[in-house]
Amino acid sequence: MASIPATDDLPAYLAPLPTRLETTALRLAWLIVLVNVAGTVFGFWYYRFQLGNTALVMWPVVPDSPTATMLMIASLVSWKVGKNRNWLHALAFVGNLKYGLWVVVVQFTINDVLTSGDPYYWFLVVGHLGMALQALVIHRYAEFTVPGVGVAVAWFGFNDIVDYFFPIVGDYHHTYFGPHLVSVGNHDVVAHDIAATAAVCLTTLATFLALSIRVRQLENRDRSNG
Repeated sequence: MASIPATDDLPAYLAPLPTRLETTALRLAWLIVLVNVAGTVFGFWYYRFQLGNTALVMWPVVPDSPTATMLMIASLVSWKVGKNRNWLHALAFVGNLKYGLWVVVVQFTINDVLTSGDPYYWFLVVGHLGMALQALVIHRYAEFTVPGVGVAVAWFGFNDIVDYFFPIVGDYHHTYFGPHLVSVGNHDVVAHDIAATAAVCLTTLATFLALSIRVRQLENRDRSNG
């Protein structure tokens, strides 16, 4: 079984969580796996109607958040059993950071969670903020290699394209969300532009962070070897 790696000595903009919190999360990795299993099951249940209205070939691009939490499960388990896969860690990092923050943006800017006070919307905010936070501990055990990050960029970039710009098969595949954009085909509302912009910007942000972490880790390694 894998031991908890030492800290990377990364700047706060790359590793904003306190080291003690990172270490505690890694010690509780199996508990986090179980929480993600529950979230994944709920997420696929949430998407059941949209999947039913989507061609089977496009199912992989529809359930964004449960796919991300499933990747987190795979990433943690692969690390714990000593079978690290750099591409898998990169997918989990980009996916959880992207969709975790994306849902928070949607709830505050489109579903207006502060005014509505809807407890379900707040549940989504808290749950998805947790996704983003758990992504920030992956750097402790992962190497975000360029090929690995390339896999993540290719997948989530493709997801953005079919979600908002060119669906390929059937209708656009972004998530049903809120009363302002219930139909995936209705792109004549500001809500669509907000959601699309947030998705593309977060894909870019997560990619930048992953590659920046890689550069800083290599620089630290060179200094320690020098």
